[in-house]
Amino acid sequence: MANAVFWGPVWGLALMQGAITLLWVVYNLYLVQLLTALGFAQGLALGLLVLENLLAMVIEPLMGTFSDQMQHRMGTRFPIISLGVVLAAGLFVVVPSALIWGQGPLLRWGLPLLLVAWALAMAVFRSPALSLLGRYAIGTQQPRAASILTLVGGLSGAMGPLAGQFILGLGPFVAFGLGSGVLVLATLALRWLGPKQAVDEARDVASVTASASTPWSGLGLVFGAGVGVGLGFRLVMMALPATLTQQVPQANQPLVLGTLFVALALTAIPAGKLAQRLGNRRAMVLGLGTLAGLAILVGAIASTVMGVVLAALFGAALSLVSNGTLPFALAMVPPQRAGLGTGTYFSGGALAASVGAGLFGNRGLTPAAITVAAAIAFLLAGLCVAYSKRFSRL
Repeated sequence: MANAVFWGPVWGLALMQGAITLLWVVYNLYLVQLLTALGFAQGLALGLLVLENLLAMVIEPLMGTFSDQMQHRMGTRFPIISLGVVLAAGLFVVVPSALIWGQGPLLRWGLPLLLVAWALAMAVFRSPALSLLGRYAIGTQQPRAASILTLVGGLSGAMGPLAGQFILGLGPFVAFGLGSGVLVLATLALRWLGPKQAVDEARDVASVTASASTPWSGLGLVFGAGVGVGLGFRLVMMALPATLTQQVPQANQPLVLGTLFVALALTAIPAGKLAQRLGNRRAMVLGLGTLAGLAILVGAIASTVMGVVLAALFGAALSLVSNGTLPFALAMVPPQRAGLGTGTYFSGGALAASVGAGLFGNRGLTPAAITVAAAIAFLLAGLCVAYSKRFSRL
């Protein structure tokens, strides 16, 4: 029982992860199109992404903490999860309607406000929902369980480069409506696949190692790891297409980028087994060190084949890290602070997204400079993970 995994609820969490990823794929595909259709400059999209992530940096740990308190008082996090999902799904399906009612000079500003409100709604439920991994998978089994989330999330992420034109061809009303429906169905599946008795059993095991204090130094390392992993990944995703455009103009960019996400998904389960054998901390440090080296090699891409191979290696290394992030955050806090730990990691990722977009987006930096920055970010994340041993519960 000390290393139990409740696979039904874990698959429910994986569906939730996949739905979240899919909504962001649709959002990013249509963002510029929606804004320019109402007369806004393309640059507003970048400003909105920076603002949304800065707000999410604050909302994520707050909602995680609130869900911890709800779990303590009510024995469940689902009320806050359900509220966030209802708000996010409802706002998402309404977004395209701005193309109809937003034609006026004042009414059109309702679209940016609606987009920011949707992004905040997404931040309301993500940390409470994904922190449930700590209740559905116990001890050293967590990276193996998290590999299912990485598998589904990777396949959803691949929809952007590989099925982007198809999604755009659906039109905003259909694409946003389908996205909302997928999120609601994933939430219902999570609720249905998460029987209360399994949660209670997991909680009883976890309570053995519970501690009343919150390790703030450990949370700082969780935040730092979130910043490093998030920034490194975003910078590589900026440098890859830029390098291909400069050095291999005829390259199949969607294939290269899609390969990264497919490799992430396909190697997730083997990477989870490896992390179980090595230990999650060692596996993450190994993955982050490999990512740093591969990031530098992005500048050497000279053909589509080379780009595909490098993207596949990057995805495989990233699976070691992606599998370990939630278990790492959960190991740094007592079980009753799971939402705070998860929210702190996502808060670091949100800051990374703002920094990546605000400082590196449209700055005229060379791909080589961006990849060096990505490598440094991965190495700093690796230092945070390695140093966390003295604070970790596991």
